[in-house]
Amino acid sequence: MKQFMKKKTTFIILGNLLAMCLVAFLLIAGIMLWLDKYTRQGEVVVVPEIKGFSIADAEKYLYLKNLQCIISDSNYVKDKPVGSVLDYTPSAGQKVKKGRVVYLTINRYSVPEYPVPDVTDNTSVRQAEARLLAAGFRLAMHEMINGERDWVYGVKYKGKKLTVGDKVPMEATLTLIVGNGTSRQDSSIEEGDVEEGEGYEYIPDE
Repeated sequence: MKQFMKKKTTFIILGNLLAMCLVAFLLIAGIMLWLDKYTRQGEVVVVPEIKGFSIADAEKYLYLKNLQCIISDSNYVKDKPVGSVLDYTPSAGQKVKKGRVVYLTINRYSVPEYPVPDVTDNTSVRQAEARLLAAGFRLAMHEMINGERDWVYGVKYKGKKLTVGDKVPMEATLTLIVGNGTSRQDSSIEEGDVEEGEGYEYIPDE
């Protein structure tokens, strides 16, 4: 009987010890989790809204929020200030750690240039207009010259005739050089510039 009571007492003591250890473990784990969450709250910041900011203003504002920034890309938007922030990652409202790098996409400082489609002496005016407009260019009034009607003989930008491969600013205004339907030979005849030769006889004025 005494042996049984002794064993029972031992089990009770061991059970209490295990329960105390379990409670202590859970208490310590809870405190650690709370401390970790509490300390991390001081390390996390919310990314602010900086779209439209200049690079300098964006950099200063992010610095005050304990964030850094790097220009990672650029695009061109005509109605936005040059050098302004168009987009960024992480975006506004996201929670990040202090010191996180914010990657900026800015509006280019210069208008991008693009090659002009080759429409010289190989297409009609209607086809040339369609190709140039589709490429994002604008068109001024045509410059008419003697030649096959509605045939494109060249393209000009600011008075300069372009060659294949030339680049001009996006949305530049171009001028097509177009034939007016009068051949060069017909024009010279009308102006009296007839060369002597077979089929023509020069008769001086009396």
